[in-house]
This record gives sequence, structure tokens and C-alpha cells, in this order.
Amino acid sequence: MNRDTDAKTGTRRPTRLGNPYLQRSTTMVLWGSAFSSSKAVVEHVPHTVGALLRFGGGALALLVAVRLLGDRAAAARAPARDGWRAAAGVLGVFAYNGFFFWGLSKAPSLDAGILIPVMSPVLTSAFLLLTGKERAGPARLTGLALGLTGAVVFFIGADAGTEGDSSRLWGDALFLISAVCWAGYTVLGPRVLAGIEPLRATAYATCAGAVLLALLAAPDMTEVDWSALSSGVWLNTAYLAIGPTAIANLLYHRGIGAVGPANASLMMFTVPVVNTLCATLFLGESLGRLQGTGAAILLTGASLAVTQGRLPGRRTWSAR
Repeated sequence: MNRDTDAKTGTRRPTRLGNPYLQRSTTMVLWGSAFSSSKAVVEHVPHTVGALLRFGGGALALLVAVRLLGDRAAAARAPARDGWRAAAGVLGVFAYNGFFFWGLSKAPSLDAGILIPVMSPVLTSAFLLLTGKERAGPARLTGLALGLTGAVVFFIGADAGTEGDSSRLWGDALFLISAVCWAGYTVLGPRVLAGIEPLRATAYATCAGAVLLALLAAPDMTEVDWSALSSGVWLNTAYLAIGPTAIANLLYHRGIGAVGPANASLMMFTVPVVNTLCATLFLGESLGRLQGTGAAILLTGASLAVTQGRLPGRRTWSAR
């Protein structure tokens, strides 16, 4: 009998690769490295072109994967949810990355790697409360209040360190808008996945967003001296397209389907750790003392808001 098959029941056990928590951990490592990698790309091309290169390449990689690995029979049986998938593409690919790469052109990637992954779970939790899918307990309300306080302190710290240049503050504001977009994308996840395999759903959403990014980037394409781009830039772009975009988004969608949007967003708290290491080692970026204090308050509040003081258990979600 196959070692992945239960000897008593004869049913197939989930492999380690199919473990949603392992998938989410892999996703967060890939995403954590993406902030500094994306910043490196923006240093050579306009931010709109950088977004297109990453997600246009990711869309192509996902389409190839659908062609080679997709379940065509399941796709034929899937209900029509093109509107939800298009909305997910607009929010999670076009809007999120439009603001994210714009922010990278103004502020350090270290700020993005703290504000986006920490605020996204807070905002996801708030959206779920407003839509009645989650309940508001004292711990969650306290966490949301702390998260808001930490964000304010973080922004004050960003403004204090600009010395008259407001670029970093505006970049951080764009990162916050990106977090709003990602929270909306996470909440839409169960509807996008309903009745369709995660690979195909991720590909459709990414393609929808990539088309809009192409329209946004078109005026800036002529400004790029393509022949002057080094092989390192292209290798970095390929990594962003395949790893943090195609593979990570696929695994994130699978995590949403397995444990729900609130629990799926919880692992976002590991992203700042990976990002801080990458931004410090490869880009030489750093936080001021006040920003660091705000980040600590924000992280504490976000974890409390999402977990409500307890570690969430696994549960299966479906679209409502």
C-alpha cells in the first residue's frame, strides 16, 4: 500500500506538501523576500513597468501551469464566477500592485514589509466583522484599537525622519492603501475559489489584473532602456514572477480554501521578519526608533485582533 494511504481506512492521507500550514509558511517566505526584490527592480524601471513585469510574468507562468497541470474536467463543471474573479484580479493584482510599486518608488521596502503584511490581517478582520462573518469580542476590539494606534505612531515616525521631504510619508500612505486592497482580495477568496481548483482561480484573477497593469504601464514602456538592463535585473524579475507571484498566490488561495480568510491572513505576521532580514542585508535599509515602536505596537494589536487571544484552529471554509 502507498505510504500516503491510511492502512485502516484505505483513504489517502494529505502529504506534507498538501499541509495548508506548510503552504502558508512557504508563501510568507516568498512574499517576505519580494519587497526588497521589487524595490531593486523599481530602481531600474518605472514603478508601473516593474509591476507589469512581475505580474505579467506571473500570469504567463500560471497559464502555463494551468495548461500542463490543470483539471479540465473540473473546470468544465465549475460554476460561472467570472465577476468575482475579475474583482479579485482588480483588487489583488491591479490595485494592490499599482499602489505598492508606486509606494516603492517613494519609500523603503522595509516600510512596505511592515505596513502591508501587518495591517492586512487587521483590515481583513475588520471587513469580516462588518460583513457579519466574524464576531467582535473584547480582545479583537482591543487589538484593532492597538493596531490603529501603532499605525499612527509608525506614520509619525516616518514623517519625523523625512527632514522636510514627504516622499517616505506618501510612500507609506500608498502601502496602507495596498493593504486595504489586499484585505479585500483575501475576503473575496472563498467566492473566487467556489467550485474551481485554486490553480485556475489564481491564474484567472492574476491575468485580469495583469491586463490592467499593462494598460497602466504602456505610456512608461518607451522610457525604459531595455538593452541597458543587466542580467541580474532580469533574473530578479523572473524570480518575482515565478516565486512570490505565481507560486505564492496559488498557495495562499489554497490556504484560504482550507482554513478561511482570517486564519490564512494570520501567517502574514511572519512576513516582516523575512523582509527585515532581506531589506537590511541586501538594501541597507533601517527603521527609526519611533517607527520601530509603532511597528511593535502595530504587530501586537494585529496579532490580538486576528487571534482574539487564542491560536485559531483549522476549519474548512466555503463561499457564502
